Amino acid sequence: MKTLFCAILCLIAASTVLAQSGSTFTQVEVDAVYPEMHALYVDLHKTPELSQHEAKTSTKMAEGLRRVGFEVTTNVGGYGVVGVMKNGPGKTVLIRTDMDALPIVEETGLPFASTVRAKDDAGNEVGVMHACGHDFHMASWMGTATLLAKNKSRWRGTLIMIGQPDEEKISGARAMIKDGLLTRFPRPDYALALHDDSDAPSGTVSVTSGYLLASSTAVDLTIFGRGGHGAHPHTTIDPVVIAAKTVMSLQTIVSREIAPQEPAVVTVGSIHGGTKHNIIPDEVRLQLTVRAYPEAVRQHILKSIERIARAEATAAGAERMPEMKVPETTLATYNDPKVSARLAETFRRVLGAERVGEKKPIMGAEDFSEFGNAGIPSLIFFVGAVEPKRFAEAKAKNLPLPSLHSSKFAPDIEPTLKTGILATTNAAVELMKP
Repeated sequence: MKTLFCAILCLIAASTVLAQSGSTFTQVEVDAVYPEMHALYVDLHKTPELSQHEAKTSTKMAEGLRRVGFEVTTNVGGYGVVGVMKNGPGKTVLIRTDMDALPIVEETGLPFASTVRAKDDAGNEVGVMHACGHDFHMASWMGTATLLAKNKSRWRGTLIMIGQPDEEKISGARAMIKDGLLTRFPRPDYALALHDDSDAPSGTVSVTSGYLLASSTAVDLTIFGRGGHGAHPHTTIDPVVIAAKTVMSLQTIVSREIAPQEPAVVTVGSIHGGTKHNIIPDEVRLQLTVRAYPEAVRQHILKSIERIARAEATAAGAERMPEMKVPETTLATYNDPKVSARLAETFRRVLGAERVGEKKPIMGAEDFSEFGNAGIPSLIFFVGAVEPKRFAEAKAKNLPLPSLHSSKFAPDIEPTLKTGILATTNAAVELMKP
């Protein structure tokens, strides 16, 4: 009897080990789907579409999900794609990819480089390029969907794959949520996304707990004066001078109003005013970007911009106070600490500890933040995209590497794509264990 009891315990232990090891996706399985996903990547790279124009791209994403068994809804919040696969009771996990490209002429020299040209929102003809790696994001996302759909015995719950438009203008996630993403479809228990990293070697992953990406707020500031002849400035109220003083005064917000330990950015990226050398204009328009982490800091900066602009106008005797508008904003991206710790351990187990690191928070922005701010525990992690030898040489010689949004940026695709698929599939399984 004792021998039988011990045998049963051994069988239970053995089956547990097998179940645990069987739930992990392996490099061999990723290698099997890689050729198809690489072909998808090349196709997407050659055929990029600008924000809010992702018609053909979203169709490809929807068709790919349908082929592997997802129930697909299109045109959610624009060209948004939502694929749902239910697999019994369990957690609901949302995995996002972004789909839009940038108005950049590609200069990578790749044999499949984009030659697409399109009209931007202002009607200008521009080159179009996936300079932020969204083509890699989509191919990794589709590889993840394919492996999870074909191996439903390894997970339980509901999988939601979303193809999000308009990330580059930080409004696509909000549009999808407004169109019922979190009410028309099962509400996620977790949200996942990845992003390629132009400053890390391919084959690596980094996970950051807490704040990872800043809020991004666009500010339009119009300063009014009284125009006139440039030879008679005493008869005018010069908005160019007011604008110049305003720009300089704005620099004191971060340096003198925000605690030194608190990251913040106020950048004036554009100034427009006047038409000719000897004409003082009636107004000058400034465009700013504001970056911060806590919402209280963001609000403080916005109030300070308005206060300083009004004060400079008052000091110059302006007859009309400046107008300040905020055309777009997205809040900071915050990685849930519990999810971060849990999935970092998963990545170390699957990839090896030497391939998993932590990325310092940066002041770039991502509208993936909308999911965390909607109360969903979320994680966006980074996947290194630079050929390791090239990365090592650049760091040794202190040479710059092509950054995201550069005309020369392209990921070291095979190890980057394979790592993205391997990491994401195993992250999903970890959160959806049977």
